[in-house]
Amino acid sequence: MSEVFSRRTAFKWAAALPVLSTIAADSLWAQAKAAMSGKPPGNVYTAIGVRPFINARGTWTYLSGSLELPEVRTAKMEASKHFVDIFELQHAAGKRLAELSGAESGMVTSGAAGAIASATAACMAGTDPEKIWQLPDTTGLKHEVIMFGGRSAFDSAARLTGAKLVVTHSHDELRAAIGPNTAMVYTTALGEKLQQALTITKSAGVPMLLDDAAGIPPIQNLRLYAQMGIDLFCFSGGKGLGGPQCSGLLLGRKDLIEAALANTSPWEGAVCRAMKVGKEEVIGCLAAVEAWTKMDLDALNREWNRRVERIAKLVELVPGVTTTIKIPEGGNRYPTLTVTWDHDAWSFSVADCDRALREGEPRIEVLTMSNPSLVSAVNEHHDTKTLHENKLQIISMTMQPGEEIIVGQRLRSILDKARKSAKA
Repeated sequence: MSEVFSRRTAFKWAAALPVLSTIAADSLWAQAKAAMSGKPPGNVYTAIGVRPFINARGTWTYLSGSLELPEVRTAKMEASKHFVDIFELQHAAGKRLAELSGAESGMVTSGAAGAIASATAACMAGTDPEKIWQLPDTTGLKHEVIMFGGRSAFDSAARLTGAKLVVTHSHDELRAAIGPNTAMVYTTALGEKLQQALTITKSAGVPMLLDDAAGIPPIQNLRLYAQMGIDLFCFSGGKGLGGPQCSGLLLGRKDLIEAALANTSPWEGAVCRAMKVGKEEVIGCLAAVEAWTKMDLDALNREWNRRVERIAKLVELVPGVTTTIKIPEGGNRYPTLTVTWDHDAWSFSVADCDRALREGEPRIEVLTMSNPSLVSAVNEHHDTKTLHENKLQIISMTMQPGEEIIVGQRLRSILDKARKSAKA
C-alpha cells in the first residue's frame, strides 16, 4: 500500500515539476525586482482603504463583475470626448446590434436587471405616452408577468414597474396561466424546455423575455435566440461579455425594443428613467460585442483550462486533496476547478478555507455556496429551497495570467497546514 502511495506521490510531483520550476524562476525575478524598485506603489483603491483581490470566483456583480476588454476601454475613452444625442445613439447602436445578432433591434441597458425592467414596462405600456406616465400604476393595463420556472432574486426588476407575478413551473401550468391580463412571460429556461415554452407563448400571442444574463460567451447565443424567434432576450454587459460593468443588452422584436426605449432613460416621466446608461456604456458595450465576434473561444477555453490545471497540480501535492475540472452548463460557463478534501477528518471546512484565502495577502476570492450579496429573505421565501453541497471551486476566466500560480501556492499551503494540524 505504501509503495502504491509512494508511486502516486511521485507521479504527482513529476506532473507538478514544470509548474514548480516556473514558480522558482518567478520568485527569483520578483525578489530582484523588489530590490530594485523598493516599496510597491499603491493604487486608487488602496489609497482609500479598499483591498483589491485575485478573482477566482467568477463574474459576480458584488465583486465588480469582470475586467473590461481593452477594446472596451479604448472605445469608452473615445466616447467620453464628445457630446451626442442619447436617443440617436441608442437607435444607432440598436441598428448595429441587429446586424451583429440577426435580431430586429436592440438597446444597451443598465445591466440585465435594467433590461428586465425596461422589457416589462414595454410589454405593459407600449409606446403610449399616457400609459408610460401611468406606470407603476397598472390600472386598466395588461399587468401580469408569468415567471416560467419560478421566482428569482431578480424579479424585483419586473415588480418595480407595477407588474404582478404569476409563478409557474411546468409547461402545463404556463399554458393554463396565460390569460387576458398576461403582459409577458419571463424565463431563464434553456434548451428543449425553452423551445416548448416558446411554442406555447407564440400560440397565445404573448411576448417572452429570456434572461440569459451570463449567456455570453458564447457570442453565438446572440444569433441563436434571434433565430429561435424569442421576442426579447437579455444579457449582462459586465459579466463574460467584458463590457462596462453597469451595462446590459436587450434584443428582439423592433416594436418591443422601441417600447422599451420609450419607457427608459433619458425619457423624463418614464418608470425606468432611473436606469440610466451613458454614452460611454452604450459605445463600450457595443465594442465588447464587436470584439467577441473576432475572438476564438476554443483558444480561450484552452488557456483558461491550463490555468486551473496548474492549480490542480499544485494542490494535489497535499495528500488527501483531489480535484476535478469541468465547464458548468449554467452560470459561469468556464473551465472550473473543484477542490475536495475530508472536511470532518481535518476539522477544516470550505468556509474555513474561503476565509483563510480572503484574509491572506494578496486577498483571493473563490466560489463557494455563500452569496454575500443575496438579500436573506430571498432564500426564506424562495419556491425551491434546495440544499447544495458546499464546494470550493475556482473559476479560471476572471484570473489574470500568472495569478493561478499565486492561487495554487496559497491554497496548497493552507490545505497542507490544515492537514498537518489535524494529524498533530
